[in-house]
Amino acid sequence: MTDDVTEVPRNSAIVELRARIRDHWDEFTPAARSVCRSLSETPAEQLLYLSAQELGVQSKTSNATVIRTLQALGYAGLAELKDKVATSFNQVHREERLRNRIEMTGGDPKHVWDRVISEAIERIEFLNEHLSMDSYQEAVRLMLEAREITTYGFGANYVAAEHLTLKLRRLGRRSRCIQTAGFRLADDLLAIERGDAVIVIAPGRLIIDAETVIERARAVGAGIILLSEQEVAERLADDVTVAIHVPNTVTGITAEVLTTIVTTDALAQAVAAADTETTLESAHTLETIRQQLGF
Repeated sequence: MTDDVTEVPRNSAIVELRARIRDHWDEFTPAARSVCRSLSETPAEQLLYLSAQELGVQSKTSNATVIRTLQALGYAGLAELKDKVATSFNQVHREERLRNRIEMTGGDPKHVWDRVISEAIERIEFLNEHLSMDSYQEAVRLMLEAREITTYGFGANYVAAEHLTLKLRRLGRRSRCIQTAGFRLADDLLAIERGDAVIVIAPGRLIIDAETVIERARAVGAGIILLSEQEVAERLADDVTVAIHVPNTVTGITAEVLTTIVTTDALAQAVAAADTETTLESAHTLETIRQQLGF
């Protein structure tokens, strides 16, 4: 094994990656070793933006060999490795990350399209591989039994919260989306009651408003469903009823809300399937009202 593979870099995830490579080196085929060299020699900043196919070309193997090698190293896939590597870049200046993203995607529209699609697929596969079915089913149960479902998301995640609320209303569920912040947020939190379900969407981090939503829900005995990154979910495990891991973007190439939209769609569809009668009745009522409005 060459010195460049054992060289100690600054990024802790790369340190861990190289340690895993050393542990498995003797059992790997020449193709897997070629993948390992590419992984260890690629700067962390660049690794975030490479697809499995590009790593396959770089290592003169294939994208399937890249994935198999990563799994042999103990990763679920490339997305999990990127997620670990990205942790060290959370504090990088926004303009610098934007510059890196533009440089790695290039100016060719086809190249940009391929990168966006590749990362979207990676993130959704990562979401699926790390889903706890027990947590998902528990979240659905809380929603089905709730007097009212309150959704909350800050920043871009407000879109996912509002999207879920609209779908739930169309399914005949009493639901509302918190649209306020700061001083006015207190008025919305007053309406949360025991027996409600509160869904907090905060993939990357928690702000004080989100923490206050959780604290208020706990105080009144409402069920709390957290959609967040693994680190945040683990830290708040004792403060929420159930947490679902939704992987955030590590590059900014795909939308922050991509995996939360997928997750909220899955929650809404499960609620619809569990109570067909209410779903169909609400759909009929909605269609009647639309016809009255001329649609």
